[in-house]
Amino acid sequence: MTKAPSRRTSASPPRPLRVARVYLRVSTGEQDLRRQEQIVRDAKAAGYYVAGVYREVASGARPDRPELLRMVSDLQVGEVIIAEKIDRISRLRLEEAERLVAAIREKGARLVVPGVVDLSEIVSESKGVSRVVLEAVQEMILRVALQIAREDYEDRRERQRQGIALAKEAGKYKGRKASAGSHARIIALRKGGNSIAETARLVPCSPAQVKRVWREFKQSSIDS
Repeated sequence: MTKAPSRRTSASPPRPLRVARVYLRVSTGEQDLRRQEQIVRDAKAAGYYVAGVYREVASGARPDRPELLRMVSDLQVGEVIIAEKIDRISRLRLEEAERLVAAIREKGARLVVPGVVDLSEIVSESKGVSRVVLEAVQEMILRVALQIAREDYEDRRERQRQGIALAKEAGKYKGRKASAGSHARIIALRKGGNSIAETARLVPCSPAQVKRVWREFKQSSIDS
């Protein structure tokens, strides 16, 4: 009886490790970063190794966010940045946002953000005209998302300005109360020799708020 030849099962090649860095951001100390922590769990569930989680309390319209800059510095080739939405990464003016994206790409990394279609895998498998077209589409999608994030920021600022103007007319506006985080930042910046205008730009807040916090700090130092 002839013995049937045994079948050889070829093992599938190991799946390459997918590495992510997660960026969590809120604008003020009154907001809670914990809501965004689900992003970290979701990334792990999707098969990513999370190399770092970067938590920031700062305006998305600031290009000098320390944790954002640290994350970009830490990036390695092939890694992805994951955030809740594109406006968590950037509410910058378009030219500044594009410089940020360029810095990420220079590291060989890319963004993975809900609401922004990612064609990277399709692009990598395409050639010739198809590749050029897909890259252009991907670029357009990202530019539109970044511009929408900036316009939403500007719309919010304008509505806030109009609300303050109406409140002032009605004699009901007393200025925004500084959060503990911005309070400490104002004091640190003023101690470091920054002017009132520069401190207001960096926090960010109004010059009147800087004056008020700095005055209260100096008064409390005298009293103690």
